[in-house]
Amino acid sequence: MRRLFFLIVSICLVLFSCHEGRDVPPSEKPVIVEIPEEMNDVVSSKIQSAISFATNNEGKVNDSLSVKFPELSLAFYSSDKYKPVWSDNETKNVLSDSLISFINQSMYFGLFPDNYYRNRLNAISERLSRDSLAIRDANMWMRFELLCTDAFFHLLKDLKEGRMVADSLSIVHKKNYIDSFFVQNLNTALGRHDITPVMESAEPTYFKYMDLRNSLRDFVDQMDTTRYQHIRFPFSDSLSFVKSVYARMLQEGIGDKETEIPDSMTFAKDISRFQKKHGLKADGKIGKLTVEMMNRNDMDKFLRAAITLDKFKKLQNFPETYVLVNIPAFSLQVWDHDSLLLTSKVIVGKPTTPTPELVSQINNLVIYPNWTIPESIIRKDILPELKKDPGYLKKKGYNLYTQKGDMVDPYTVNWSKYKTNIPWKVVQGSGDDNALGVFKFNFSNPYSVYLHDTNQRYLFANSDRALSHGCVRVQQWRQLADIIASRDSSLYTSGMLNYSKDSINTWVANGTRKSIMVKNRFPLYILYLTCDTKDGKIHFYDDIYGVDQRLAGTYFKNEI
Repeated sequence: MRRLFFLIVSICLVLFSCHEGRDVPPSEKPVIVEIPEEMNDVVSSKIQSAISFATNNEGKVNDSLSVKFPELSLAFYSSDKYKPVWSDNETKNVLSDSLISFINQSMYFGLFPDNYYRNRLNAISERLSRDSLAIRDANMWMRFELLCTDAFFHLLKDLKEGRMVADSLSIVHKKNYIDSFFVQNLNTALGRHDITPVMESAEPTYFKYMDLRNSLRDFVDQMDTTRYQHIRFPFSDSLSFVKSVYARMLQEGIGDKETEIPDSMTFAKDISRFQKKHGLKADGKIGKLTVEMMNRNDMDKFLRAAITLDKFKKLQNFPETYVLVNIPAFSLQVWDHDSLLLTSKVIVGKPTTPTPELVSQINNLVIYPNWTIPESIIRKDILPELKKDPGYLKKKGYNLYTQKGDMVDPYTVNWSKYKTNIPWKVVQGSGDDNALGVFKFNFSNPYSVYLHDTNQRYLFANSDRALSHGCVRVQQWRQLADIIASRDSSLYTSGMLNYSKDSINTWVANGTRKSIMVKNRFPLYILYLTCDTKDGKIHFYDDIYGVDQRLAGTYFKNEI
C-alpha cells in the first residue's frame, strides 16, 4: 500500500507540474523517489516537462538549468516516450561515463571542454556516485540526462561543421540533419555503448585535418594551460588597453602588483623589460610586435589550431589534385591525394593589400604576359607620380591605352583634374622587366588577383614575404606549369592538346608571348591557415593579417 500510495502521489505531482503550463518552469526542488525501480518513470515525466518548457523558453528550464539545443532533445526523447538513456533506475550507465571522459579529453579534438558542461557534469556525476540523497532525487537525474544529451549534440555539431557558422545556417536547424544525423548518431552511440567512434565519424576525412588533429594530442599533453591576459590590438579604449597590457606583464613578474596603473615613465620601463626579455627592440613602446609576443602562448596556439580545424570543416570535399596556397606560411603546395608533388615559396599581399582567401580553378596560362595595372595601384601609386611628371610612365616601361586599345600620349593629359580614377588603362609590356615576370596563371575570381612569376626574384630570400599588392608570386612557377600541362594532357581524351611541357619550355626560351587555355581546369585553394603539421609536429605561422585574432574575438570570446 505504501508503494502504491507513493506512486499515486508521484504521478499526481507530475500531472500537476504538466498542468502548470508552459510559462511556469519546472520545480528545482528535490523529488525523492524511495523505490529505485520507479525512478525511470518519474525521470521520464520530468524530462518531458523540462523539454516542453525549454523549447518554448529559448532553452531555459529553470534558474539553474539551461540547454543549448532543446529542439534536438525534443526530437530525440519524444521518439521513445522520454525514457532516460544515460542512466537506469538510479544507476549511471557506461555511455554516460564514455561521454564525460570524451568531454574531459576534448581538447585533443580542438574543442574547449567547458563548452560542454564539463564542470557541471563532473560534479553531478560525482554526487550521483556518492551522495545517497542525490541518488534518489529524480530532478538530479533529469538534469544529468538533459546536460548529457545537450553536450552530446553540441559536440557532434562542432565536430561536423565547426563553430564559425552563423546560427541561422547551422545544421541544428535543418530537419534532415535533426533526424538522420543527430538523433541517429545518438541511437548509434547507445547501441555501441561508446561515444568516441560516433564523434570521430562526424569529422572530415581530409588528411590535413586528420594530421593536425592527431598532432594535437602531444601538443595538449605538453602545453602550458595558464590563461594569460589576452591583448586586443588595435584598441578603442586606451585605458582598458593599458590595464590589460600591465596585467599581462604582471603575469611574467614585471611591474608592481600593488599598482593598478603605473605612471607613463615606469610603464615604458616595464615595457622595455618585457621587450628585452623576449628579444624585441627595447624602445618602451607598445606596437604590433610587442602585442603579438604578449599573446604568443600555448593557449593562443591551441586556439589557432582549433580555428584551423574549423576552417577545414568548411572545406571538407577537396578534389584529388589541387594547388594549395597558404597565405601565412608564404607557401604553395601541389597535392595529388596525400602525395606532395611540389612545394614553392610565394610572396603574398601586404597587410594593407591582403591576398584574398578563395577557391577557384586555374583556367589559363600566359607566357610573357602584359600587366594591366589595377585601379587601386593607379590611384595610390601611379596617379600621384603622373601629376608630378608625365614622363613617369616611360621611365617605368608603362603605356597608356583607351578602353578600345588606342595608345594615349600622357603629355597631352591634364593630370591635375583627376583625383582618384582615370579613364584609361595603364599597361606594362611583356618582357623580363615586367612585374609579372615570365609566367602568369589565371583563374576566375572577383578580386582581379592571379598567380605569377616576378621580376624581383631576390625577395623570395626574405622570411617575411607579405610584400605584394594582393597577387601571389610563385618561385617555382615553371614546375607548377609542368604539373598543370602534364595533368591536362593525361585527362584530355578528345585529341591532341595544342600545348605540352615541351612547347611551354620552347616558348619561354624563345621569348614567345602565348596564351594557353587549360582544358581541364586545375583546382586552386588560397587559404589562411596559421598552423600546419610536419613530421607529426604542429608548426605555427604569424597571423599576418590578424584574421585569426578577429575570428577569435567573434566566435571564441569565452576562450580568450
